[in-house]
Amino acid sequence: MLDVAWWRRGVVYQIYPRSFQDSDGDGIGDLEGVRRRLDHLVALGVDAVWLSPIFPSPMADFGYDVADYCGVDAIFGSIDDFDRLLDDAHGRGLKVILDFVPNHSSEAHPWFVESRRDRSDPRRDWYIWRDAAPGGGPPNNWISNFGGPAWTFDETTGQYYLHSFLREQPDLNWRNPELRAAMADVLRFWLDRGVDGFRIDVLWLLIKDEELRDNPENPDYAQGDPDIGRLLQTYSSDREEVFDVIRELRATVDDYDDRVLIGEIYLPVDRLVAYYGPDLSGVHLPFNFQLIFADWHARAIERRIAEYEAALPPGGWPNWVLGNHDQKRVATRLGGPQARVAAMLLLTLRGTPTLYYGDEIGLADVPVPHDLAQDPWEKNEPGHGRDPARTPMPWDATTNGGFTAGAPWLPMNDVGALNVAAAARDPRSILALHRALLALRRGSPALSLGAYEGVKAQGDVLAYRRRHGEEELLVALNLGDEGAELALPIAATALLSTHMDREGAEQPGVLKLRPNEGVVLRL
Repeated sequence: MLDVAWWRRGVVYQIYPRSFQDSDGDGIGDLEGVRRRLDHLVALGVDAVWLSPIFPSPMADFGYDVADYCGVDAIFGSIDDFDRLLDDAHGRGLKVILDFVPNHSSEAHPWFVESRRDRSDPRRDWYIWRDAAPGGGPPNNWISNFGGPAWTFDETTGQYYLHSFLREQPDLNWRNPELRAAMADVLRFWLDRGVDGFRIDVLWLLIKDEELRDNPENPDYAQGDPDIGRLLQTYSSDREEVFDVIRELRATVDDYDDRVLIGEIYLPVDRLVAYYGPDLSGVHLPFNFQLIFADWHARAIERRIAEYEAALPPGGWPNWVLGNHDQKRVATRLGGPQARVAAMLLLTLRGTPTLYYGDEIGLADVPVPHDLAQDPWEKNEPGHGRDPARTPMPWDATTNGGFTAGAPWLPMNDVGALNVAAAARDPRSILALHRALLALRRGSPALSLGAYEGVKAQGDVLAYRRRHGEEELLVALNLGDEGAELALPIAATALLSTHMDREGAEQPGVLKLRPNEGVVLRL
């Protein structure tokens, strides 16, 4: 493969550690469990593993409330377990990306314990404290992303502190240079150990309006939507000063060879691409979630691809995501047949794809009754919980799917009907399709690095070419439940079908696509 950065040519695989593999029988996945399952990732054909937070935490938000940025929570193991995992992953050619959570810490973090102790404490300004509004109550109208006010009153010091999420997750003050220096030291701690990069949580929230002005009401808010949607996040997110912070984070990472920064950013495309930064000094990959929220019709997706490609800054490398720990699974959103077509779309578009654990076997959301909910968002706002997309990985048909010898922390799917071992034995399973797609991508410069060009198609067919050097491929995806046709410009050979039954077949001048079928052809 050509000598380009691994994060450009590779594929990222997200693991939610609590749900991947339990090695000690407590019902919660851990680092040793991940280490034992690395061969699955090698056989799948991915290049990098992104681990959701593993740091010491009271687990109010399951690790996104960090009490120590330079350690490993005992639930997941020890720092030695992490080092073994890192060494074994590198030995298998896999990169390891950590989840960095800089917008907020846990209230149990020593920094916050000190900050709330006294208004004159040296770390007071490491968090965002304000007096009550002139008439009493919170300093402004901001809403927590999990519902309710974004401010909590602290009796000890008589001020409110800001929390964009749970009250147990106080927001850090990124306008404070000492805090920024401390966070740079956190990155260096892990980079020195050999991690290959970071996914930065809620990157667009790091800097707030200096005057803490009220957010305006959202005229499009609908009853039943999450509480956070009542207001436009004009002053609590996506502030211009955030790019100074990102430039500093990037400079720290650039002191090390061949590392990557990925930013979680839920913003429209025109704002999303700004996070590449001036002269590409921002994050390498601002996460692009368009496929998660797209209307699943060929012309709608075609427009999204074209708009995104046109908005990218010169030299900016695209990326695509179909699912993650905060969204409904792709098999739930689209159904099984279209989940296969979606996999072909994800793995053949230009840019770096990210796969969410379980999607490679077609795992769907698992219903979790409200009384069994673990997610704090579900507890605060019933109906918005994320537990169904975070359930344990079913490895085989044994009790608890081979995930744990104990009681799994969340309910599991019907492991007898769907598990990794059974999928691995089926040459036409969605797992077999993912392996074939990833192998094809790995061996094809056109797919991994080549240019993208849309191809005119009718109805619910999405088509595009991928080119690199002398290699030219055409991808045709039927997103509909009816058969469809696509005129081919020249003779073509089918390399892979989502039905996995026409590989190597010469195609005539018209490609006849079956319902819910995608095909990759060599022109």
